Amino acid sequence: MKVIKTELEGLFIIEPKVFEDDRGYFYESFNEKRFAEEGLNIKFVQDNQSKSSYGVIRGLHYQVEPYAQTKLIRVLQGKIIDIAVDIRKDSPTFGKWAKFELSEINKKQLFVSKGFAHGFSVVSDVAVIMYKCDNFYIPAAERGIIYNDKALDIDWELPPDVITVSGKDKSLPEFHNAEMNFKYCP
Repeated sequence: MKVIKTELEGLFIIEPKVFEDDRGYFYESFNEKRFAEEGLNIKFVQDNQSKSSYGVIRGLHYQVEPYAQTKLIRVLQGKIIDIAVDIRKDSPTFGKWAKFELSEINKKQLFVSKGFAHGFSVVSDVAVIMYKCDNFYIPAAERGIIYNDKALDIDWELPPDVITVSGKDKSLPEFHNAEMNFKYCP
């Protein structure tokens, strides 16, 4: 398993070692000891799975402290464009975002630390996403940023006429109005 740092501190691409033969494939998607060797000391407490159709955008979501979540995201079926936005106010990359293609073919995973808003767009017919969280879902702590915020100018890699967003996500605030209480700790 390779752990690759990205341009935003706190985001890592995880490339598992995949063993393939004529029967199919096998790979280890998470190993607590291996992650700890890379400095990613984490105890996951919840697994989530979602299924979405082409054109769906989910996000940008996060939970405020003390209920923030670190996530490990992977795609079981299809392909997504995964987005993470740095919302740690003292971070040198505050307000910057990074984009990653995750798919059932490349089997890459994205490790998203606390202090990032997260979302994805579905660019295949269907996508099934699974992600681990190190903190439980707390509805009262849930926050977000609207997906089409002009200041962020995120490229979701979808034509505007096919985008589907939930009513809840359409009502999220713009970046400059969003509640963020994260501290940057280099």
